[in-house]
Amino acid sequence: MSFLSLLVNQPGRSVLMTGNEAVARGAIEAGIGYASSYPGSPTAEILGNLGRLARDYNFYAEWSVNEKVALEGAAAASFAGLRSMCIMKPNGVNVALDTLASISQSGIKAGLVLVVGDDPGGHSSTNEEDSRYLGKLAHIPILEPATPQEAKDMTLAAFELSEKIKLPVLLRCVTRICHASGNVTIGELAGGNGKPEIGQNERFVTVVFLHALQEAKLNQVRQIADAWPFNRYLGPENARTLVVTTGVSFMYAREAVKELGLEGEVGIFKLGISWPLPEKTLLGHLKAADNVLFFEEVEPFIEENVMYLAAQHIADLYPLRFFGQKSGHVSGPSGPGIGEMNPETVIKVLASICGVNYNPPPVCDESVKNLVPGIPQRDLAFCAGCPHRAAFWAVKSALALDGRNGIVLGDIGCYTMGLGRTGFNLLQTVHAMGSGVGVACGLGKLAEYGFKQPVVAVVGDSTFYHAAIPALVNARYNKSDFLLIVLDNETTAMTGHQPHPGLGKNAMGEEVVRISVESVVEGLGIPVSVHDPYDVEGTTEVVFNLLQTEGTKVLVLRRACALIAARGARKPAVYVDQDLCIGDSCGCNRFCNKTFSCPANIWDVKKNKAMIDEVVCNRCQVCVSLCPRGAIKVEGGENIG
Repeated sequence: MSFLSLLVNQPGRSVLMTGNEAVARGAIEAGIGYASSYPGSPTAEILGNLGRLARDYNFYAEWSVNEKVALEGAAAASFAGLRSMCIMKPNGVNVALDTLASISQSGIKAGLVLVVGDDPGGHSSTNEEDSRYLGKLAHIPILEPATPQEAKDMTLAAFELSEKIKLPVLLRCVTRICHASGNVTIGELAGGNGKPEIGQNERFVTVVFLHALQEAKLNQVRQIADAWPFNRYLGPENARTLVVTTGVSFMYAREAVKELGLEGEVGIFKLGISWPLPEKTLLGHLKAADNVLFFEEVEPFIEENVMYLAAQHIADLYPLRFFGQKSGHVSGPSGPGIGEMNPETVIKVLASICGVNYNPPPVCDESVKNLVPGIPQRDLAFCAGCPHRAAFWAVKSALALDGRNGIVLGDIGCYTMGLGRTGFNLLQTVHAMGSGVGVACGLGKLAEYGFKQPVVAVVGDSTFYHAAIPALVNARYNKSDFLLIVLDNETTAMTGHQPHPGLGKNAMGEEVVRISVESVVEGLGIPVSVHDPYDVEGTTEVVFNLLQTEGTKVLVLRRACALIAARGARKPAVYVDQDLCIGDSCGCNRFCNKTFSCPANIWDVKKNKAMIDEVVCNRCQVCVSLCPRGAIKVEGGENIG
């Protein structure tokens, strides 16, 4: 049912939802008053959906410029008595951690739920950080749903728990929960919110003497954890082999026990709250067990904390053996604590520990299996017509003309793929959002010590607002010498085309003031120019000329994301005049599809000449200007801007 499921007001009805939609539904059922986020997969759809519904259900929603600001806005709403939700991925928790740790100590008023979407395996991330360690560091409870139904129900419970203990509560959803779909029984939609207000005598401050109260609140949660309704035990009463698990790994463990026929021997204890632990309940199960196995994603967070608990009670529990990532028994193809958990890994480990002979069924039919080695690997690549491809080619060309071995510093976004062939292997550093600009600040101060290479930092438009501005202020202040190129494709493309301050539209679809990149840069007194990356020759010249100047300078390369542009006015088709193309005799080494490598530039193996894939082509016309034979043409003979 997708987005429509959020509109259904029929309590008790079962509807199909993704985990992200279930969290959004839970927030609305809880009577949310404020929602904020910075776009990040796998949780981007939560705020996207809430933004579309904010006016209908009388709450506020915003895409914030970064996660720290988002959390501070949500905290403000909580201080004023409105239930609030802040959504981010683990990288965003890093950004917001100072604020999170401070709010945890100062306390809150109305419920504040921090939804974090961990990405085991890095499906849409440069890392696979485990946010539970940050939640523990910040002294806040951590809840982990195992299904879309639990995602909705735990959202409601998280608000209630937050208000009971006056702390933020972290709801950790991994990719396989966020993007999975399942039947969810919906509840009643909440009514309107009360009037927000902060009393004259209310104080929300971070001071060291509140640390004791912070610890007392966590002890209160430990008592609550033992009766937490989302904890679940399956199996015999006094199982000698105990599986301790949480989140989606619980589903894998349940499947493994059934597949191996161990229902009468193995117990499974699912933690619905993974910090602080339900110590009394856990100790009861540990006392009966001889062997304890841990299945979780990504790091051995539960394993470490349960083993620490067991060490405190070793006299009552000995002998007891633990099998997990720490012991090396629970390990995927890349090693312990790396990548996603999966049913195959859980079955294999459980069979080994329990002494069960298990022969996995064949993955596929032999006739299909024989085809697999012949399937070519597909490179990660920019979309057909992506302006970033043209921009990277222009930068590569300009650096070659300059001849001083210039370096290019990367950042987080679609353009991170500049590390690979699609970006001509230009990027030499990629770290956190905005880090490319910060690294450029440092390199740009090393000339007096003999560093002579030109420095180019590339950053996207959304990342510019998120994290590049402080580094740019630093560059101006400290007279750093580098070129910042803002790849402005007029959207937050990688996470689903969310708006940002440079677009003049907010999360709720309202028209707002547009804050252009160049206006911010001009306000800092830094030279800035704007150019169209589709004009490859002109862009190459602009970049080359800027590299010959000293100081901090900014070039905005602006052209709408090809996926958005493709929805607009139909452009003339691009085609190869195969009478002009001379194939491998050209000497260009198939430049259009082997070097520039746009997915729409393909090879006609029958005629041994270039051709355009009309299905893929976004008609950007960049390749028209790059063909040395002039064989790539525009239908009707007219190029467009």
